[in-house]
Amino acid sequence: MERAEKKELVASFNTVAKTTGVLVVAHNKGLTANQVLDLRNKMAKAGATVKVVKNRLAVRALEGTDAAGIAKLFTGPTMVAYGADPVSAPKVAADFAKAHEKFVVLGGALGKTTLDANGVKALAELPSLDQLRGKIIGLIQAPATKIAGVLQAPAGQLARVFNAYATKS
Repeated sequence: MERAEKKELVASFNTVAKTTGVLVVAHNKGLTANQVLDLRNKMAKAGATVKVVKNRLAVRALEGTDAAGIAKLFTGPTMVAYGADPVSAPKVAADFAKAHEKFVVLGGALGKTTLDANGVKALAELPSLDQLRGKIIGLIQAPATKIAGVLQAPAGQLARVFNAYATKS
């Protein structure tokens, strides 16, 4: 890799570290090409990205960012997963680690907070942003539907009484 390519890679990973919601670092020693492709596809479906980054360049790129605390995790064969949603990348990484013992989650960063492997797993158990939005909308809509049901009940009862009188004769 030439010096210009290295500078470009450091600059792009520095931008990623500054702009994404979460970074997850994992060891990937022993994964087959198909397993890595499967992981990339799962991450893409979740709106996250996974990349293999040279450790020395990753550490250099993390300098001056909020995620600088995870630089010590970059030893051995590592992969970095990241996404704008703070739950998507950890969720996919944790699920993939359960299914593949050779994929080991080391830790990560959520803004300025440095996470260990258990922190990443705890983050993975949280509901996604879309699920939280759905719950909030459901809570907002629930009272309106209950009010509409209460208001319609007397009219429905009156209609049934009138129908009973009309069909009685």
